[in-house]
Amino acid sequence: MNVEPFSDHYSWTLCTRTSRSSVVLPLPVRHPLRKLGRDIRDARWRRRIPAAIAAERASISRTTLVKIEKGDPGVAIGIYATVLFVLGMADRLGDLAAPKNDPVGLQLEEENLPQRIRVARSPKRTKDK
Repeated sequence: MNVEPFSDHYSWTLCTRTSRSSVVLPLPVRHPLRKLGRDIRDARWRRRIPAAIAAERASISRTTLVKIEKGDPGVAIGIYATVLFVLGMADRLGDLAAPKNDPVGLQLEEENLPQRIRVARSPKRTKDK
């Protein structure tokens, strides 16, 4: 049994793996994954791309695409990224944890900045004859 700590924003949650394919995740993780899955499905529908074609372009099975569209946490993040690429949406993946989207990290970094910065002294020069 693995115990995973989470941010102070959420209560501590016990994460266990009941089998290889079923992972019990905390609600603050499950809900965004399900939303991502729905959003991927909706984006595919808006583009009028059939599931079979989207799966073929991503080199995955239709079953895996269905899992992605349900927000299954057992599907590798690389497969999610590939499906987003097929939909023309992969460019935003790099910004998920970018500093501009991490106010907590920026605040912590700011708190750890030194109060003052000292300029290094230059070594004394000796006069040559």
